[in-house]
Amino acid sequence: MEYRIGQVVRSIAGRDNGKAFMVVKTEPNYVYVADGETRKLEAPKKKKLKHIQGSYNVSEEIAACIDGGTAENYMLRRFLNS
Repeated sequence: MEYRIGQVVRSIAGRDNGKAFMVVKTEPNYVYVADGETRKLEAPKKKKLKHIQGSYNVSEEIAACIDGGTAENYMLRRFLNS
């Protein structure tokens, strides 16, 4: 599965197993995820692709803010909790 910035993913391995995150940066074998609460945008978690499960839920609005550098942690919390 191809992951995109702003996509909601669920961790399937590690200490944060079962928790929802949003992709904030992508690399060939890794993605960086944040949830705005325990993992802030300033310090996202680096996860291997095999340790996450993607969803079809994508926020284009937040993705544009992340690309533009204007995203805030409360935006991630609000979207993930809704």
